[in-house]
This record gives sequence, C-alpha cells and structure tokens, in this order.
Amino acid sequence: MATTIIEPGEILPPGPETPFLRRAGRASVFGDRARRFMALAEGHAMADFLRFMGHLAEAQQRTLDAQGAPLLPGAEQIALCKAHGMPPLGTQTLRRDPSWREGLQRLLEQVESQANDATRAAMQRLAALPEAELEAFADRLLGGEYAGLDLAAAPLVGAALQVYWVRLAAAMEQADFPRPEVHTLCPACGSLPGASVVRIGAEQGLRYLHCALCASEWNMVRVKCSHCESTRGIAYLGVEGGDEAVKAEACDACKSYLKILYMEKNPAVDAVADDLASLALDILMDEAGFLRSGPNLLLFPGAAAA
Repeated sequence: MATTIIEPGEILPPGPETPFLRRAGRASVFGDRARRFMALAEGHAMADFLRFMGHLAEAQQRTLDAQGAPLLPGAEQIALCKAHGMPPLGTQTLRRDPSWREGLQRLLEQVESQANDATRAAMQRLAALPEAELEAFADRLLGGEYAGLDLAAAPLVGAALQVYWVRLAAAMEQADFPRPEVHTLCPACGSLPGASVVRIGAEQGLRYLHCALCASEWNMVRVKCSHCESTRGIAYLGVEGGDEAVKAEACDACKSYLKILYMEKNPAVDAVADDLASLALDILMDEAGFLRSGPNLLLFPGAAAA
C-alpha cells in the first residue's frame, strides 16, 4: 500500500467567497452517478455489481424526476435551526412524509429485472413489510443501527432515502442552512460524510466532505481528520499501482479513515461510485487496523452483492 504523509502546514485555507455548502443538483446528481458506475464497470472485477448500481442510480434519477416538491420544515423550525447552528433536515428530528416509501416502490419496480436472485428476494421481503416496520427499518438505518437489519435489503432502503433527502435539500433556500458548528456532520441533514472530494475549477484544491445521505458537500480544510478533527498523523494511502484519484485519508489519532477523491486526477470521480469501485482499498485499511468513519448507504458489511 502506497503512503503519503502531508504536514499541517500544507493545508489549503478557503477564500472569503468559498461556498461552505454545495447542494446536489437535482436534475443530474443520480444520472451523473449512473454514468460513472457504468464507466467504472468496464473491465472491473466487480463489473456486474457496479452495473447493477448504475441501474439503481438511473432509477433514483427517474424517481427523483417524477416526484414533486416535498413537505419541508416550517419557517419557524428553519429559523430555530439556523439560530442554533443545527441542520434543518436532521434525520433524528425531521418527520418523513410517505413519499419516500412511494419512491422506494418506484425503485424496486424499475430495477427488479436487473437484480440477481438474492436481491430480488430482498425486494420481496421489503414489499411485504407493513408501513410501520418499513419506517422502523429506515430509522435504524439512518441511526447507524445495522445489527439485525436485513443487510441485503438495506441498500435499497438507503437508495430511496437518498432520493428523498436530495429532494428536501434541493427544495430549500441556500440561506436556510447555517454554517456548521460541528464540521464532521452534514450542515443540511446531520449525517456523516461517506467520502470527501478535492475539487477543481472555482474551488480548485479545496476539500469538501460529501454527505452519504443528501449528497450535499461542505467545506473542511485539508489534512484534518473528518472524524476527530486532528491535524497530526494524517496519512494518505492507496493501492500500489491503483487509481491515483482515490486515496484513504487515515488518522493515526483515532485510527479511522475516509476515502478522498481528487478531481484533478480524474474530473469524473463520484463520491459514491468511486468508493464502491475501490473496495480493495477498504480491505487493505481494515488489515492495517483502521476503521471506516462514514457509511456508503448502498453497501453494508455482510450484504450480498447485487
């Protein structure tokens, strides 16, 4: 495994006009991800899995396009959250409306023909769940309580929740989101980041954490642990001879890591797709004694590949 250690003095601070929050573009977020999945599948050892994820992302985009504006928090709630620096779309405080379940049903209908037998069985189990049990499933997934969950079905529920929260975040005004007091959680929904991206263009060289749920991105200085915020002992590790656009940012202080993607190396990188295509790096990090600090809601430990 290749290792690069960067000293805190190399941190690139944001400029005064740097947006602290970048919300996902509703019109293209999942469509772009689908194309990236399909490109990554070419010649990949996990080609079938990545292609299925591409079909799932396509279904996410079609589902998002077909659904209207969601029910948003009231103006008083938004103002209260902003005053206290709290995410207005917090997963633990927001009351979900039934449209997320409708979105799940749309997803299942669209990808059934591309799924393998194990995934089709998981779809049937989800379709048979009463509404209350499905809501409890979503609560546990959003709360990170994976023990005892149907892990084969969890990525499908995660995909539907992603669609719902992208709808929510896209429907809000930029001014509704407070600058975060806790930089390790999404300012929009309070979820953990699933990866980070070093951007190009107007935000050249700046690192943004990518929310695993609502796909919003928020600025955090580089060479700083996205889990414990330590600036000491940060190392960048990759698979020897592997993709230079994907590294693991490892923290020696808390023994955690999160993938970091470099658009300068490949402008097409996607925080979800490239993460799943680089599972070999996760295996190496596990063997090195590091724990992943943020989830990918499309894959859970022990789940069968679709």
